[in-house]
Amino acid sequence: MSVPQKYRGRPIEELISAGYYDPETRTVHVITGTELHVHSRDWQLEGPLRMLFHVLDPAVAKDPKNLIVYGGTGKAARSWDDFEAIVDSLLTMDSEDTLVIQSGQPVAIWKLGKHAPRVLMSNAMLVPKWADWKIFWELEAKGLISFHQMTAGCWAYIGTQGILQGTYETIGAAADRHFGGSLEGRLVVSAGLGNMGGAQPLAIKMLGGVALIADVDKRMIQRMIDTGYLDTWTDNLDKAIDMALDAKERRQATSIGVLANAVDLLEKLVKENIVPDILTDQTPAHDPLSYVPQGLTVEQAEQLRRSDPEKYILLAKETMKKHVQLMLQLQARGAVTFEYGNNLRKQAYDAGVEDAFKIPGQMEYMRPLFEEGRGPFRWTSLVGDPNDIYKLDDVLITLFEKKNPRLVRWIKNARQYVKFQGLPARVVYLGYGERALFGKIVSEMVRKGELSGPIWFGRDHLDSGSVASPFRETEGMLDGSDAIGDWPILNYALNTAAGATWTCFHHGGGVGIGYSIHAGFGMVVDGTELAEEKALRVFTVDPGSGVVRHAHAGYPKSLMVAREKGIRIPIIDRLEEKSKRVIEEAYKEGRISKFTYDRVKKDLQEYEARKQNYRTPFNT
Repeated sequence: MSVPQKYRGRPIEELISAGYYDPETRTVHVITGTELHVHSRDWQLEGPLRMLFHVLDPAVAKDPKNLIVYGGTGKAARSWDDFEAIVDSLLTMDSEDTLVIQSGQPVAIWKLGKHAPRVLMSNAMLVPKWADWKIFWELEAKGLISFHQMTAGCWAYIGTQGILQGTYETIGAAADRHFGGSLEGRLVVSAGLGNMGGAQPLAIKMLGGVALIADVDKRMIQRMIDTGYLDTWTDNLDKAIDMALDAKERRQATSIGVLANAVDLLEKLVKENIVPDILTDQTPAHDPLSYVPQGLTVEQAEQLRRSDPEKYILLAKETMKKHVQLMLQLQARGAVTFEYGNNLRKQAYDAGVEDAFKIPGQMEYMRPLFEEGRGPFRWTSLVGDPNDIYKLDDVLITLFEKKNPRLVRWIKNARQYVKFQGLPARVVYLGYGERALFGKIVSEMVRKGELSGPIWFGRDHLDSGSVASPFRETEGMLDGSDAIGDWPILNYALNTAAGATWTCFHHGGGVGIGYSIHAGFGMVVDGTELAEEKALRVFTVDPGSGVVRHAHAGYPKSLMVAREKGIRIPIIDRLEEKSKRVIEEAYKEGRISKFTYDRVKKDLQEYEARKQNYRTPFNT
């Protein structure tokens, strides 16, 4: 590729010449192969470079021309100038340098040594008093800040597969509780087929159900068809509903997209008294400027968004109000209804729906996993070899076939249904101890040449100890600590101190500015002893911080894991007493459901029964 004059002599010229970046069309492609491009010849710098290019590849990103990876406006860098400066930096840094990035803009490079991360990021952070969308948008318009969602700005997004397993686990947990573990002959209705919501139809199909999903954007529907996440679609509501009911009657697992606003679909269901078995939503309600109001096409929405954003927000919130009111009606008629975590309930509550929170959040189903430090662990082949992913699938099946059949079922389903986007990747829910064990095995495989090259590890920010989000991940904590923000900051600090290849701290992902703070990391396992040493620390303290966070909130299962896995908690004896108290308080105050109350009471009884076998408290 010919290189424009302005780029000649810059480090990025090499990547432009090789066709990995076209600055004229703003097109980025994944970098594959074993040849290193960074001048340091260090995979600890080549890894973040490749993951940055990966998340912006057109096969991965939602709107790569505008640097948007997913989630409405979640960017990988603040601007194209900043993207290029980040790339130049990574290419020329040495193995002891650390690049500091503030909201997608590189601000400094410091020499901190090989044990330090190579990149440190903080994205979209605002002082709490100023943490709202209006102020954020004003600062963004001045070029001072930008929005980076969760894994977008941390260069850790792996395409729709990343959210697929979370959706699979969440809806699977709902199926376990309400339908005996299978969705066969069951109808699941939702909306949103973007890079997050697009996982819904395949997750539901994997669980044996019928998915009926609305989206206003034909491009998103077509993308899900092309990637195999959606089976078919129509622009006719009646036809879509008939197809779904027919498949339900025949107990045929399938997925149907309908080109329609979510509210139009739900109005139709309410009018005709068609009650889904499960009802949820994954529209971008966290950002009112991304949610499309009823009655507008995508093109009309884009025009109004630019010409009159205040009017747009009013219309969006009015539609969200209707959206939740309709969900409440279907819930009252028997649909198992929950919000997946896009802040739809809060938007509707602010618009006047006082009973919006009668709809539970996704943590009603996911909390038990988080209590034991289990969450969405993911990896990619940095050289782009799919066979490396399949080899690691086999390792996991061998490790967990007897202990975790659900994990094995997921891997087998993923191998059958999931198409890789960008660098080949896999995501699996692994817990405390399991991540370090797997990381050690992978490091040895890389070192022995059993894999084609280094492996990048990361995770979703939606994890056990990495987020404070009172309307999603930390909703309904036993001790009422939903809004305590210390935990994700401590998680970020721990992963930084442990020596992750890069660490990131963000604001607003998932539910929007003002409603969450969260941390992530990237870890390149390149076969060296140093990388292995750091990886084992990261893969221990990261899920461990989730166990500790939940133990301090009073969850008996977390106390049990801490005791049995040897996590040292200085005040664990006090937390045992706290647990008994906060379980009763949380139920009495209506902060947890009867199901959760019964579950944690059972966990407490088990903990008390096992307690006699535990060692003395760790504060001795």
